[in-house]
Amino acid sequence: METLLIGIITGILAGFIASKLQSGTGKGLLLDLFLGVVGGLFGSWLFGLLGINIAGWLGSLICAVVGAVIILWIVSKLK
Repeated sequence: METLLIGIITGILAGFIASKLQSGTGKGLLLDLFLGVVGGLFGSWLFGLLGINIAGWLGSLICAVVGAVIILWIVSKLK
């Protein structure tokens, strides 16, 4: 249960940080959570391709923020 709660908090925080970096404002709790979770999956995949291994909660947060920023950048280019 603790792991799930930590994952949700990390996702919300990562999505919020990425939103702030890209547009200067958060997107809302649910969208930030979704963005953080998808960003975490994308970031993990990307870091794995590059051979980058970051451990711990802070590493997960960095990975999710990087992934979410890239996703937001791609979405902004598609508009």
